[in-house]
Amino acid sequence: MSGKPVLESLRPEDFKAAVRRLAGLLDASSVVNLESCVRCGLCAESCHYYLDDGDLRSIPAAKLNLVIRVFKRYLSPGGRILRGWTGARDFDAAEVREWIDSLYGRCTLCGRCALNCTMGINIPAIVRKGRGVLASMGLVPDGLSSTVDLARDTGNNMGISKVEWVETVAWLEEELQAETGDPSARLPMDARGADFLYLVNPREPKFYPLTLTAAAKIFHAAGASWTLSSDFFDVTNYAFFSGDDSIAALISRRAKEAAEKLDVKALVLSECGHGFGSNRWEAPEWLAEKTGFEVKSVLQVVTGYIREGRIRLDPARNAKTVTLHDPCRLVRMGGIVEEQRFILRQAVKDFIEMTPNREQNYCCGGGGGQLSMTDYTARRRSAGRTKSEQIRRTQARVVATPCHNCLDQLAELNKHHKLGVVVKSVLELAAEAVVLGPPRTGGG
Repeated sequence: MSGKPVLESLRPEDFKAAVRRLAGLLDASSVVNLESCVRCGLCAESCHYYLDDGDLRSIPAAKLNLVIRVFKRYLSPGGRILRGWTGARDFDAAEVREWIDSLYGRCTLCGRCALNCTMGINIPAIVRKGRGVLASMGLVPDGLSSTVDLARDTGNNMGISKVEWVETVAWLEEELQAETGDPSARLPMDARGADFLYLVNPREPKFYPLTLTAAAKIFHAAGASWTLSSDFFDVTNYAFFSGDDSIAALISRRAKEAAEKLDVKALVLSECGHGFGSNRWEAPEWLAEKTGFEVKSVLQVVTGYIREGRIRLDPARNAKTVTLHDPCRLVRMGGIVEEQRFILRQAVKDFIEMTPNREQNYCCGGGGGQLSMTDYTARRRSAGRTKSEQIRRTQARVVATPCHNCLDQLAELNKHHKLGVVVKSVLELAAEAVVLGPPRTGGG
């Protein structure tokens, strides 16, 4: 983090403290995972890094083994006694360098390896625990570290001030009214008792405001009861990627407190893979307490509007062939699989799937904090080759995805691999297809 030590300045006691941190992070299921790898290598073909570079260090089992050999050296009786036989390794500067390069630089925590592991090992969970050890040593790569610090210190990962946020929302409300031709159209702010509080990716107000107005247009057409918060609006939680559970819990608590302050029935999450996972699945564990509201993806909400007849879509307004990229933490790790497909089938004229798709879809390479870690930019772009080939084979002209990290990565892949496509969010396509009319009645 800020003022963090360089690796060379660490003392022997720092490495000992890191081993103690590893011991504290490992529960019974983690130890079973560490003891279960049979080195079959079948996970290799599941990883977009290994498929791209063929480097043995990119094999998921090799990343897992980094943690295994330190675990055996210090925390396993057999490893302490028979180091040479078990592959146990000292946790020193050389070992830590390998951890940083592989656990941060060769993994997006996408989970495809775990899905295809013959032993059912949750490899990304172990990789994240390794990241947690490095975070405790102050060795999170600079770009990711500064992003987490900014979210901790300012309340969002782009450092947007409250004044700037409120002014941006006011401007977007005027744009929405102009687009809909309805002066009653709103981006409500701090509306107590609304059905849901909507969290967004800070990149939306900063760089992609049309994705925020797209959501607002859909909510307006559905007659939804919703609100934004002037206090907290960030759906992301990059501390999940850094491995720092204390900051991850702090960010999650801010979202919880914003929802409770406004007395809403639900927290609805913008298009963000890890934002959904962090708020829906991880936050209850970090906070160790229940909430008095539901947590949903905006895709679930919009699917409900379509099924209930609260919005009408005209697919002829999106005539180009569209394919869908599945965000890993939303689909493979989050369980939101069919909603985005249902929306696209109603919103576009020609929808075609990538192969493979759904839970088996390949990571685009933008997750795991990779977009913030500039040291690995070349590797990230190259590792996106597998995803680029998937897109190219569909011959689609538009690539849709319900995740802003994926949007950014796919935009880079589009240029780097010369795909010649347009990249859009699912909500953008849905908003373009919305047929405006009298708002529908009903809650949410």
